[in-house]
Amino acid sequence: MKIENYNFKKKKALVRVDFNVPLNSELEITDDTRIRGAMPTIKKILSSGGSVILMSHLGRPETGFEEKFSLKHLVKHVSKLAGTTVKFSNDCIGNVPLEMAKNLKSGEILLLENLRFHKEEKKGNEEFAAELASLADVYVNDAFGTAHRAHASTAIIAKFFPEDKMFGYLIESELNSMDKILEDPQSPFTAIMGGAKVSDKILIIENLLERVDNLVIGGGMTYTFVKAKGGKIGASIVEEDKLDIARDLIEKAKAKNVNLILPTDNIVADKFDANASTKETPIDEVPDGWMGLDIGQESINKIADIIRESKTILWNGPMGVFEMEKFEAGTKSVALAIAEATDKGAFSLIGGGDSVSAINKYKLADQVSFVSTGGGAMLEYMEGRELPGITAIRG
Repeated sequence: MKIENYNFKKKKALVRVDFNVPLNSELEITDDTRIRGAMPTIKKILSSGGSVILMSHLGRPETGFEEKFSLKHLVKHVSKLAGTTVKFSNDCIGNVPLEMAKNLKSGEILLLENLRFHKEEKKGNEEFAAELASLADVYVNDAFGTAHRAHASTAIIAKFFPEDKMFGYLIESELNSMDKILEDPQSPFTAIMGGAKVSDKILIIENLLERVDNLVIGGGMTYTFVKAKGGKIGASIVEEDKLDIARDLIEKAKAKNVNLILPTDNIVADKFDANASTKETPIDEVPDGWMGLDIGQESINKIADIIRESKTILWNGPMGVFEMEKFEAGTKSVALAIAEATDKGAFSLIGGGDSVSAINKYKLADQVSFVSTGGGAMLEYMEGRELPGITAIRG
């Protein structure tokens, strides 16, 4: 079932969105990317003569209702983006939402209160899912960020809509982009893996070794590889218990003829601080007491050249502590090289919270092919794992 050709006329559509957006101390939205991402799906249903019932979680409430996690704080902004007044139910189950859903007319939107105010949501409780399902005629999952969770509103609920369930535009485009990378990558295919820990990326690296031509390693996890090869890493971050895994990945890359690129130089600091003293050293000669916080110029040039020559690019994780100006050159150069390659016809997918933050920081989001909204979900899908929220609809 595709959202594009489904007849929503006079139907109530229950849409699982990911409105888990950051709020400041005044409870104002500081980044509405996820809300804007859901708008094409919402507007499609409305313009096809249907009505929309939105459900989402926000934050991590522990004991039922918490004012700061109430979705009522989003009503005004969602109304503005949707171009129509959004009604709000102060609960997601019970008589109030049932009555409001019953009276909802074509072209109208109802937003339900935070699903996670009920512990049954995360537990994947079937009765809770059934009660949510009773509000509508059709179920649309457009919350990719939670697709890897077997929660009531993402996985269990689909069984109550055997014929009338589908993905929204956002999830469709996420899956199409990832499938393009996994199933039909144009060569040369370069994956750039950054971030702090090798342990977070072992499975995705192993899966990518079957597909990529170039695998670039950056960020904090570089030092686990460097130490595994016998290098001196000073006080740099390292996972001592993952040295064997790093050696194993190096051997696997060699066996599969994958060009594994480790940085050759780095910017080191005498402390983890924006105002630290810094110097450039070879990656395997970090002085005692110093820590590597970004890749060096030689590495920047080499990695940027490889990216610019690529036809398919996956980027997950920064090259250094890009939040601090002194250590952002590596990450910024990767972002710019990806934009350049995309401009020349490459397909580029950016995923993972920090990479997305970086691409937004350098205002390059519209110069790459696709920016994923789901960090954990994207990683698990790329690892080849089954995502409950996807399986519930794909079967």
